[in-house]
Amino acid sequence: MDLKAHRSILGTIGRTPAVWLDRLTRARGLEGRIMAKLDYLNPGGSKKDRAALGIIEEAEGRGDLVPGQAVVELTSGNMGTGLAIVCAVRGHPFIAVMSAGNSRERAKMMRALGAEVVLVPQAEGGIPGQVSGADLALVEAEAQRITERRGAFRADQFHRSGNPSAHAAGTGSEMWQNSGGSLTAFADFAGSGGTYAGCIRTLKALGGVRGYLVEPAGAEALSGAEVTDPHHPIQGGGYAMADLAFLKDIPVDGHISVTGEEARTAARALAREEGIFGGYSSGANLAAALKLLQGPEKGGRIGIVICDSGLKYLSTDLWEEPE
Repeated sequence: MDLKAHRSILGTIGRTPAVWLDRLTRARGLEGRIMAKLDYLNPGGSKKDRAALGIIEEAEGRGDLVPGQAVVELTSGNMGTGLAIVCAVRGHPFIAVMSAGNSRERAKMMRALGAEVVLVPQAEGGIPGQVSGADLALVEAEAQRITERRGAFRADQFHRSGNPSAHAAGTGSEMWQNSGGSLTAFADFAGSGGTYAGCIRTLKALGGVRGYLVEPAGAEALSGAEVTDPHHPIQGGGYAMADLAFLKDIPVDGHISVTGEEARTAARALAREEGIFGGYSSGANLAAALKLLQGPEKGGRIGIVICDSGLKYLSTDLWEEPE
């Protein structure tokens, strides 16, 4: 093992460990295994550090982002944290534009890392802790205004190829190596779609791994279902957006829906039974993997990503003890 110090914090992004969740599966009498990729151990506490670095390196390499130029991005908090870290090291001022519906820990963390944080009020009828597509549209409009006004570079995580490319070269290939080349399926909660697109592209090339997109129940736009309830507590995705640029021409073998309660229960089980302190989307991924082992992937080996840290949800209902 190389224990030499890195030249900057950016050298610690990626190459995260993975863990087989055999306690969880055995306790439920399930055939098969689930492997969790611990991307909450990235320096910003989430998988988005990879995409943030990929987007900025790509932009600098192309000359789209010049030294000292400001960077602006719409974020639920994780991409903003990753960009705050990368921009601090690279010398770019960073402005994070976020819905007021996201947990306040995220804004505090970004500000601590030197970011300017702009909070956008939720759409009429919005519920704190539940960010909808309508809320995201308001954030997008504000991000566009700031980008134009400041002459900034827009990181645009929903369209910049550095996002899925970081997961194709990093997360996907690492997961295959972590599993000893044994994964049969991969399930991922869709936000920008970058993690799923990048990982499944690599995993299919390496081993024909089947891919499943995970969405909140009632907001399963990617599956083609009617959106009946866009509000849910699973922050960072599930925006009921039917068209995600990164998923165009990307193979999807199945769609899995999970409720907020299922994601919450799974995240709590992950913490208590495996000692892994992940957030809401991590719980959604685990809940989906458990369903797959009970159904089409019975006896298989499913890879999931622990997307971010449970520390980012302390002000939400994720860790509230029942009365």
